[in-house]
Amino acid sequence: MYQDKELREYRDLLTPPSHFEEGFGWKTVIGAIFIGFLMMPGSMYLQLVIGQGIGPAARWVTIILFAEVAKRSYTELKQQEIFLLYYMAGAALASPFQGLLWNQYLVQSDAARMLGLTEFIPDWVAPQPGSGSLLERTFLHRDWLIPILLLTGAQLIQRIDHFGLGYALYRVTSDVEKLPFPMAPVGALGTMALAESAEDRKTGWKWRIFSIGGVIGLGFGTVYVLLPALSGLLLAEPVRLIPIPWIELTPYTENALPAVATGLQLDLGLLFVGMVLPFWAVIGGLAGLVITMVANPLLYEHGILHRWHEGMATVETVFANNFDFYMSFGIGLGLSIGAIGIWQVARSFARSGNRLDFSALFNPPDGRGDISFWLSIAIYVFSTLAYVALCVWLVPSFPWVFFLLYGFVYTPVVSYVTARMEGIAGQYVSLPMVREASFIAGAKYFGYSGIEIWYAPIPVHNYGEATVQFRQIELTGTSLRGIIKAELIVFPVVMVASLIFSQFLWRLAPIPSASYPFAQELWHLQALNSLLMQTSTLEGNSLFFQALSGKFVGLGLGLGVVMYGVLSITGLPVMLIYGIVRGLGQSTPHGLVLEVAGALLGRFYFLKKYGSRWRHYAPVLLAGFSCGMGLTGMFAMGCTLILKSLGRLAY
Repeated sequence: MYQDKELREYRDLLTPPSHFEEGFGWKTVIGAIFIGFLMMPGSMYLQLVIGQGIGPAARWVTIILFAEVAKRSYTELKQQEIFLLYYMAGAALASPFQGLLWNQYLVQSDAARMLGLTEFIPDWVAPQPGSGSLLERTFLHRDWLIPILLLTGAQLIQRIDHFGLGYALYRVTSDVEKLPFPMAPVGALGTMALAESAEDRKTGWKWRIFSIGGVIGLGFGTVYVLLPALSGLLLAEPVRLIPIPWIELTPYTENALPAVATGLQLDLGLLFVGMVLPFWAVIGGLAGLVITMVANPLLYEHGILHRWHEGMATVETVFANNFDFYMSFGIGLGLSIGAIGIWQVARSFARSGNRLDFSALFNPPDGRGDISFWLSIAIYVFSTLAYVALCVWLVPSFPWVFFLLYGFVYTPVVSYVTARMEGIAGQYVSLPMVREASFIAGAKYFGYSGIEIWYAPIPVHNYGEATVQFRQIELTGTSLRGIIKAELIVFPVVMVASLIFSQFLWRLAPIPSASYPFAQELWHLQALNSLLMQTSTLEGNSLFFQALSGKFVGLGLGLGVVMYGVLSITGLPVMLIYGIVRGLGQSTPHGLVLEVAGALLGRFYFLKKYGSRWRHYAPVLLAGFSCGMGLTGMFAMGCTLILKSLGRLAY
C-alpha cells in the first residue's frame, strides 16, 4: 500500500498501549459540570464574536485546572482520566441549542425575505416573525416548545448512534485491516503532554512546549479578544487593534483583481494550525488560491462571473461568484474527490482482501472495553429507523423510500470509504450534493413541494470520521466503558447548559448585531447560500437551478481527476490535490496566508532545527496556544456577561 513519506511520519508518532483503564470517577463527573456551566458560555460567545469557539482551549483549561487541584491534593491524574476530561469537553461544547440562535435569525433574515421563503420555514424549526418569543428574544416560550423537544430527541438518538456504525467500522478498519490512521496520534499527543508527572516535567519536553504555546496564546488573546470586549463595555465603540474577522482589501484590489475576494485574517492561531497540518495539503491550498486569483479576472472578462461589480466586499463577492460559477464547479471537484477515494479503497482492498483475518471482529484485545460488534450494528439499525420515523412524521409528503435509501444504502457506503481513507491517508471523503440531489428528485418526479425536508433529521451521515476518535481512545489506553459512562453523564449537562446560555446570550443583544461581529459579518452570506439551495424544491423557476450548470460540474469533475492523475504519475504527494480543491472552493480565503506561513516556518526552520521531534512538538504547541486563547476568551466572556447583566437590573 503506497503512502506518502509525510503520512508515515504521522503514523509512527504513537503505538497502542498494552494496558487500558476506564478513567471514570467523581473527577470526571465534576469535570462535566465544570465544562458545561463555565466553559460552554465562553465558547458560544467567542463563536459569535470571532467565528471560533474555545473547544480545544476548554479541554486544556479543564485538564490543567484539575491537574493542579489534584497536585495540591497530593495525587495525580492518570492519563486515562485526562483523556476522559478531554473527550467530555468536546462533547459538552457541541452546544446543540446554539442552533436555535441560527434558526431565530434565519426566519427573520433579509435573505429569507428576499428569496420569499420566510413563510415556508416550518414552525418546528422556529416561530414565524411576529411571534412574541422573537420580539422578547426568549426561548422560554410555548412557540419554542416543539423545536426544543425535537432537538432534544434528535440529540439523544445521535449520542446513542455514536456507538453504532462508526464503532463497527473502527473495528473493521483498525482491528481487521490494521490501517495506520496517521492523523490519530496528533489528537492524542496533547492529552499525553498533560499526563506527565512532576518528575517527568523536570526532564520531559511536553509541558515546556505546552507552556510556551499557552503564554503566546495569552498574549495574543489579550489583544485580539480581551481588549475589544472590555473596551466595548466602557466606550461607545470597541477598540480593535486587529480587525475581526479580517482586514477587508477587496475594494482596494478590485481594479487589478476583479471578482477576487481579498483580505487578511490576522488570527495567530492559523499560524500554528499551518504547522500541524500536512505540509503539502497547505501548499495545495495556496496553489488553489493562486489559480483562483488568476482565473476569476478571466472568468469576469468573459462574462461568466457577471453578477460581480465594483464596490462589492468579500461576502458579496463570494456569494456572487458562487452563484455564477463556483457552486457548480465545487460540486464537480467534490465528486472527483469522492470518485478518487472510492477507487483508492477498491484498489487497496483488492490487494489486501485475501489476507484479512475477520476473527478479530469477535476477539478484541483484552481490557479495551469493547462492546459486541453485533450490538454496534443493532444500534446503527435502531438509530437509523428512529431517524426515518421522525422524517416521515415531520415531512409526510416526501417519499419515505428515500429515507431508507439514505440510512441503509448511501450512509454505509460513504462511511466505509471515509473510514478507509482516514485510515490510509488521514483524509475525509464526502460526495457532494447527494442529499440535495435526492431532495430535488423528490420534488421533480414525486410531486413534493416545500422546504421542510431541508430541516428534517435526514439519516444521511458519514460515520467514517468517528473511527479516528475511537483510534485516539485506543492510543491513550482508555477503556471504552469509561467513554460510555462519560456519555451518560455529559448528555443532560450539555442539554441544560446549552439552552440556558443560548437564552442568556440572545437576551443580552440581538443576534447578529454589533455585539457579535462575526455573526453580523458572515451569517448573511451563510443564510443566502443555504436558502438559495432550498428554493430548488419549490414550484416555479428555482434560483438554485439558475445557479447550477452541468457544464461547470463536468469541468470540476474532469479537472479533479486529471490533477490526481498528474500527481500520481509525477510522484508528487497526493495530499496536494486535497489542498488544491480546498483552495479552489471559493470560501473566504483570508486565513490561508498565515496557514501557509506556519507551514513554511515549520517545514524549513523548525523541522530542520529539531528534526523528527518537531512532529511531536507542533500539536502540543497548538494545544497550548488554544489554551491561552481560551483563558482570555473566558475572562472576556465573564466580564461581558456580568456587566451587561448588571445593566439590565432595575437598580
